[in-house]
Parts: sequence; C-alpha cells; structure tokens
Amino acid sequence: MRLTALASFLTLALCLVAGTVVHAAESAPFATERDSVTLVSASDAVQPGQPTRFGLHFHLAPGWHTYWKNPGDAGEPVALTVTLSGGATGQASAIEWPTPQRLPEGPLMSYGYTSEVLLPVTLRPEPGDDTTVQVKAHAEWLVCAAVCVPEQADFTLTLPKAPPTPSAEAPLFTQAAARVPKAAPFSATIAPDGVLTLSGAGLSSRHVTDAWFIPDTPGIVDQVAPQPLARTGSGLTLKLKPLDAFHAGTPLDGLVELHSPDAAPETLAIHAHSVAMPAAPIQPPPAMPDGWLTLAGLAFLGGLILNLMPCVFPVLAMKAVGLARGQETGHRVRGAMAYMVGVLLTFAALGAITLAIRHAGIAAGWGFQFQSPVFVTAICWLLFIVALGLLGVFELPVIGAGQTAISRTHGVLADFFTGLLAVLVATPCTAPFMGAAIAGALATSPLAAMGIFLSMGLGLAAPFVLLAVLPGAGRLLPRPGAWMDTLRQFLAFPVLGTCVWLIWVLDRQVGSTGVLLLGTSLLMVGFGGWLAILGRNRAQGSYLRVAALIVCLLPLPLLAVLPPAGVVAHTPDASDVTPYSPGRLAALRKERRPVFVDMTAAWCITCLVNERVTLDSARVRSAFAQQGVTYMKGDWTNRDASIAAFLHEHGRDGVPLYVFYPRRGEGRVLPQILTPDLVISALTH
Repeated sequence: MRLTALASFLTLALCLVAGTVVHAAESAPFATERDSVTLVSASDAVQPGQPTRFGLHFHLAPGWHTYWKNPGDAGEPVALTVTLSGGATGQASAIEWPTPQRLPEGPLMSYGYTSEVLLPVTLRPEPGDDTTVQVKAHAEWLVCAAVCVPEQADFTLTLPKAPPTPSAEAPLFTQAAARVPKAAPFSATIAPDGVLTLSGAGLSSRHVTDAWFIPDTPGIVDQVAPQPLARTGSGLTLKLKPLDAFHAGTPLDGLVELHSPDAAPETLAIHAHSVAMPAAPIQPPPAMPDGWLTLAGLAFLGGLILNLMPCVFPVLAMKAVGLARGQETGHRVRGAMAYMVGVLLTFAALGAITLAIRHAGIAAGWGFQFQSPVFVTAICWLLFIVALGLLGVFELPVIGAGQTAISRTHGVLADFFTGLLAVLVATPCTAPFMGAAIAGALATSPLAAMGIFLSMGLGLAAPFVLLAVLPGAGRLLPRPGAWMDTLRQFLAFPVLGTCVWLIWVLDRQVGSTGVLLLGTSLLMVGFGGWLAILGRNRAQGSYLRVAALIVCLLPLPLLAVLPPAGVVAHTPDASDVTPYSPGRLAALRKERRPVFVDMTAAWCITCLVNERVTLDSARVRSAFAQQGVTYMKGDWTNRDASIAAFLHEHGRDGVPLYVFYPRRGEGRVLPQILTPDLVISALTH
C-alpha cells in the first residue's frame, strides 16, 4: 500500500510539474461557444536584447471566422498589443500576418481565418530590474458566422528573466512563420487602369494556370469582380477593377495567389510600382468582331458616315459644288487624288500618334487631341478662318475649288489641305461602326491598326473621289450660277456654329480665362481679315496684306498662357445625374440597382446629339424614374484614367459609350446612335 501510495504521489507530482512546464508559456484562455483564444510565447523565458515572440492563438468553432489585416468588404482586422514590464520592457503590435483565406459571402468578399490560427508579434526587450517578466496583452477582434460578434480580452503571462529555450508552443510559431507569404521573386507594376503586370521566371502557362490578387488595403479594388488573366512575353497581367481609394501613380501592395497545374497554390507578397500603362498589351475585349477584314469594313463604313457630320459637311459641300464649274477631267481627277492623299496621310498620322502615345503609357483614344485646350483653340482659329474664307474675306485655296486665282495656281495643294482639314474637324465625331473598329485597331498589331485607320480614311474620301472620277457624275450637280456664291456664304454659318461649340468646350476645360484668350485671338483674326479687305484695291495693298498676316499670327503666343486642362471641376447638369466613379458603380451594382452609364465629352458631337434628342427627353427620363434607373455620366472632356479604363473594358477607345446594367446580370452595350425607343426597350427587356 505504501509503495502504491508513493507511486501515486510521484505520478501526480510529475504531472503537476509537467503541467507547469507546458502551460508556463500560455495564458488562461478567453473562451466562448464561438472561439477560444490564448496568448502564447515561443520561449519559456525572456532575455533582454534577444528577440522574443508572442502570439494570439485562436481556436474557432466550425462556421466561424476572424479577419486578416484587410478584412475585405466587411469585418475588422484583429488588433493586438503586447507589453513587457518587470525584468524586461518593450511593446509590439505589428502582427506578422499568415496567408489569409478568401471567404466569399454572397456579393461580398472577406479575407480571414477559420479553424486554428496563430497571429505572432516580435519584440526585442530592454533590460529591467526584476527577475521575472510580466507579459500583458490587449486584443480586439471580430468573429463572424451568420452574425458578427466583437470580442476583446486582456491576457497575462509571467516568465523568468533568463536565457530562453523553446516552449511547448514553439512549433505553433514555426508553422505560422511558414504561412507568412514570402516576397515574390519577380517584378510587379500597376497601371492607372488597374492592370497588374507580373514579370519574371516561373510565370508561364506551364507553371501558372490562374492567379488572384489580394490587396493589403480595403477599398482599393473591387474584391469580388473577376480578375481576367492575360499572358505577356515575360509573365502575365491581371485586370483589376479600381475603386475610389485607387489612386493612379501610387504603388500597390498585396498578395498574389498563383495556381499551378501540379502543385498547391502559392501565395507571395508583391510591391507593385506605378507605371503609366501596362508593360505589355492585355488581351483584346472578347466582344471584338473577328478578323481584320471585318474591322477594316467597319472602319470604312464609319468614315463614309463622317461625311455627313456638321463639322465636315460644309467644307466638303463647297468642294463638291466646285465640280459643277466644269473642270476638265484630268484636273478634276488630280484634285480628287490629292484630297484622298491628304485624308489618308492625316488619318495615318493620327493613328501613328495615338499608337505611340498609348505605347508610351498614356491613355488615348479617338478624338484624344480635343482633350488638349491648345488643340481646341487652334482648331477654332482654323475654322474661324475657314468661315471668313467662305464669306469672302480671304481667298482660301482650301475652299476655293477652282474659283480663285490662288486655287487655279495651287489647286492640287489646296485639295490636299482640304483632306487634312476634313480629318481634323471630323475627329470629335464617332460615327456608327467606328467604335468597334477603333477599339480593334488599338488592340491589334501596329501594322494591322494602321490598315484600319487608312480604311476609315478611304471611307471619308470615297464620296468626293467617286464624284470627281466617275464619268458623268458631275451631271448630278446643279448647273453653275450665282447660287453657288450664296451657298458658299450660307455654309459659313454652320462653321461659325462649330466655333461657338468649341468655345463652349474650352470653357468646360479651362474656364472663363481660356474663353477670354480665345475670344481675344478671334477678334485679332477678324481684324486681320478686315485689313486684308482694305488691301484688295489699294496701292498699299501688299503692305496691308502683310499686316493682315502678322495680325492673324499675333494670337499664337496666347497658346503658351492657356490654363491646363482640368482646372475647372464640372458637376452634372441635372440633379438626377450621378457622376461616374468605379466605386459608386460597384456599390450600386451590389445593391442590385439598375444603372445607365453614359460616357461622353463636351467635344463629342455625337454625344451631345444623343443627349439632347434621347437621354434628356421626357420619355427617357420618365422611363428611368419608373424603372428606378440611376443615370450615371462620365465626362471625358479632359483626361480621366478611370473613364479610359472603363472604355477599354468594354472594347472602346472613344466616346460615346452607353452601357445599361440591369438589376441582375452583366451590362449591355448600346449602339452609338440612340433613340428613345431603343433606350426604353433596353430598360424593359
């Protein structure tokens, strides 16, 4: 009996000693039916000057989770502060976060942990006076299942001041360290439109089949939106959807989860440097028409329709009427060919400039030059001079069509510059069929893109060339007469109307200062025209004409003092119009509210016509109200990276763009020419 009692006593004593060793580095638990949480130490003692690790150890009940440093669309990250006193002092609160799990919750995405996880911190203690070290920790966290419960607790440990040895909990820290994402061995960049580019070895399709980016900070990108993967020559890209907190030009930190065909997913930490545009082109939009010939055909049709646009028609009408004067066939054909060459070379130049700008990393699309106040001012001057020429103030070979001595001497050159002028004033317009063609051109190879731009030029040049070249086509025009001078003068007023519109565009871009400078320059051009009239039949005519030229050129220095684009902030014209932002659109979509997105610009004539005729009509506004549709407008008058990204996402590189998002399902792109019936049909079906 005595031996049995002694054995029992020794066994109990050993168990107690063992229990003391096992639990010396773990605090008393905070326990609920949802979770059990303790503070643990990686060592059984603390030595000042040597790194010491502590951690919050979670045991979560099935169905419950807590959150990572970026909780996602909902939740709060765990907060932990550890403080030492007594034999050592120090404080730490920077958690070394293990890789989180993605936790989809309906239309939301969260990042966090389930089951069991250790969240460690590391500190380097300073010497203290006591022989023992008091460890105190305060923690706050949120645990969620069907409901979310905020929790907090204070934990304490008492450890000796001595050289440390691994505690019984040390393996937990080893496991946690293995779960902390390592720095990626490849480079990363982020562009203003949200394209994340990864470049380096081990990113080919043989090694990576899919990828997902998790930002360190919430509100940067839409965490539920798809992240399409595309291949580049040196790696891959992920198309992220920026939100309001995303700022172009700012680096982006986070994790990238790489999926391999023959291994478990690997999560790496990346620091993406900001660049102007993706290092390599992303895949063209899936809705793009197939085949180069299809795109070229659409471009030709779009160019054909540009002839009817109000900026272009007056100039071309005078050139066509000039054919009625009965020029001999050879002269007429040479003029038509010169006009076509002017159109094609200008289209080629615009296409090359657009491609070069995009290659340099700047978002640019059709009509991009009208985002420049300098260009708007210059084209307004040019059109004002054309209008004065139509009124007879100047003898302009560009509009003379064989009527003047200048035209007879420089007819081919005049026709060439007419082609150049027609293209420049046509660029604010986006005709039907052009949207897909331009987007396709900017998504394909440079050689194919130039072919598409030239096809558009052929479409613009075709009517005048056919009228000049085809035998007997001139008989379709009225006989020459005094009516031609009257028509020429009448056509000056649509051109002057275009000048008024450009003044409004400049006001939208830079405000009243720009309008004052432009008005002053137009006054000087008009004064130069008056001097030119005085010099026609006077002995000092040559001097007056030189003076007129000098006066007309005097406004050029004003270009240098124009305010930059974007100094004026514009609000929507109506209280029921919501300004576009990626974050606001994402929020409305999550609320399952229908949204009509209108991407427009003050310099886009097609946009303005659609707004006045259709979108501002009582029928359409009433339909918006009845269906609960949010009318969201994006103004691309000045450069805007988020709007450029939205256009690219929908296969466009210019405005207008109209997209209707129903309560459920994906957005539907509407045609570029709208009617009330078409919009109402889209809302109701």
